[in-house]
Amino acid sequence: MKDNLITNYHCCFNSDKKPLEIYMFIDPLCPECWALEPIIKKLQLEYGQYFRLKHVLSGKLTRLNLSAKKREAIAQLWENTASRTGMSCDGSLWFENPISAPYRASIAIKAAELQGRRAGIRFLRKIQEMLFLEKQNVSNLDVLIECAKSVNLDIDEFLNDIHSDSAAKAFQCDLKILVEMEVTEIPSLVFFNENIEDEGLKITGLYPYEVYVQIIQEMLEDRPSPSPLPSLEQFLKRFKLVASKEIAIVYDMTISDVEKELKKWVLQQKVKIIQGKFGTFWRYIEKEEH
Repeated sequence: MKDNLITNYHCCFNSDKKPLEIYMFIDPLCPECWALEPIIKKLQLEYGQYFRLKHVLSGKLTRLNLSAKKREAIAQLWENTASRTGMSCDGSLWFENPISAPYRASIAIKAAELQGRRAGIRFLRKIQEMLFLEKQNVSNLDVLIECAKSVNLDIDEFLNDIHSDSAAKAFQCDLKILVEMEVTEIPSLVFFNENIEDEGLKITGLYPYEVYVQIIQEMLEDRPSPSPLPSLEQFLKRFKLVASKEIAIVYDMTISDVEKELKKWVLQQKVKIIQGKFGTFWRYIEKEEH
């Protein structure tokens, strides 16, 4: 599960002096990366004061040979992952609306990041929602523009950047980090502490939440106290659209208890229900929409 990595890979991005930095290697088209979302949300809410997270895009899926046989294999992987993890994704996309140019989604994410790290994260999440829930072809420029609008990017700037050398070079930089850290599988998380003499710690794949907490504790050589979780309504208001699975993991609830509670909120017009192929999602209704 864990591997020691090269030393001295500490980056200047940790400017807010948090004791840990975590590199998260993902691909926007990877269902296992999508399934990691609940874990990352809870880690950030409970232990975000101890680490800074850097998303690094993998090129693993951008070089796909999209033959009919390959599309069938990807579709089956999506269905299996969704069934196993509870983070819904619909493999029929690969037959009905297949991704024609996988690399475009990654270039678009780097273009969004040029408007700020948080803008890039919001855009990445929106791409995942469009892809896994709405079966949209996220290599299509119109779909990418729709994603950009929905997370309030400057559209003129986004369109300029998506066709610029800057976004392409930023993606190449991510691929270089991938090689230098010897990351061969996604998702992978690589943990570094403040001591530049210490090697990084790599964890590949999906594990229970407690495994990631244990790594943070080991890296800090301490038992850090988790921050109190926000109320469920604050959580929904912050993240806008969340899966039952995400709520269940963050709040240690069963899926049935989550859905029993949130169905009351539907009646109160606090949320809208969105049924995925393998699970339910909930969209928060802003007050002015009530």
